[in-house]
Amino acid sequence: MFKIGQLANLADVTIDTIRYYEKQGMIDHNVRTAGGYRLYSDQDLQRLRFIRYAKQLGFTLEMIAKLLSIRIDPEHHTCKESKYIVDTRLNDVENQLAELTRICGSLKRLSDACCGAAHSSNYCSILEALEQGARDEKCEKDH
Repeated sequence: MFKIGQLANLADVTIDTIRYYEKQGMIDHNVRTAGGYRLYSDQDLQRLRFIRYAKQLGFTLEMIAKLLSIRIDPEHHTCKESKYIVDTRLNDVENQLAELTRICGSLKRLSDACCGAAHSSNYCSILEALEQGARDEKCEKDH
């Protein structure tokens, strides 16, 4: 059994994080010492690591709570539910990647268009292209 500080250290999170997850119903603390300190089990540590890893993958707390409920009560859930949650996150990441790829291409074109010389920026191709892009965007919204 671990006290909250030990658990936080082992799971590489803060004590406040553990308390927050407790308030969200994602972790329980059913055992206390005679002095009133919360005690946590290896199962609690594993659950906390599960949450932390899922957060690293970008799952929302709502998604993580659902995955935990599936993990805790597998008799009343199917793999289909877990797969749906993962596929939803995967779709989000793929959309973000597509957007980042588009942005990366635009930034490369801006950089390539600039000579990078130390002359006055009165005629900087980057600034001109950004101005043009801003005008084009405004025109699209107006129509």
